[in-house]
Amino acid sequence: MPTTRNTTPLLTREELDARLGGAARAWLDEALAEAEHCAAHDGTPRPDHSYAVPSWELRYAAAGRQCGPEHADSVRALLLVEARAALPAVTRLYEQGTAAERRAVLLTLHRLDLGPTALPLVEDALRTNDTRLIAAAVGPYAAAHLDPHNWRHAVLKCLFTGVPVDAVDGLARRSRGDAELARMLGDFAAERNAAGRGVPDGLTRVLDLTAPGTAPTEES
Repeated sequence: MPTTRNTTPLLTREELDARLGGAARAWLDEALAEAEHCAAHDGTPRPDHSYAVPSWELRYAAAGRQCGPEHADSVRALLLVEARAALPAVTRLYEQGTAAERRAVLLTLHRLDLGPTALPLVEDALRTNDTRLIAAAVGPYAAAHLDPHNWRHAVLKCLFTGVPVDAVDGLARRSRGDAELARMLGDFAAERNAAGRGVPDGLTRVLDLTAPGTAPTEES
């Protein structure tokens, strides 16, 4: 699988409007209006008390077809934010979605008012070997909410799967002075060397960051 980084910025609505064709812009206008309507009427019961999937969630799945795969992450992020997606919707879209749809959920978690409640989605992504999901999972939401134990293992997962450590949000800040992370990195490097395998790119950099008093960088 390709080692996709999560550092590609999500586009704003204005940036998307400048890049999308007329039909795609019209589709996005309608999709965002539906998401806004859903947010404004959230919790309003249907007359027959039945459940229907909100129309914006159907739009979420169709974003790549309608606006192009290169813009799908940005379109899906806008839909999630406009709908003020709560945990049930976010979980449903992640669990029922394709890898691309799951990636967009992970990239948008820090923009939603979820607190730590969506951590199971991050933890699920980190159990996979899909580098696209792993790179998206170690973004700002993980930096803010993953506990030290799971965050350290997320860093090791990136090294093990070839995801560039630049994908890890808050890397310098969270690594600084972390003796346990330094021990884990040393053990991992020793195991690789003993097996005659090279040490992954980025390991030495992270190990250097664990030194006490290491100055934070702009990325931290």
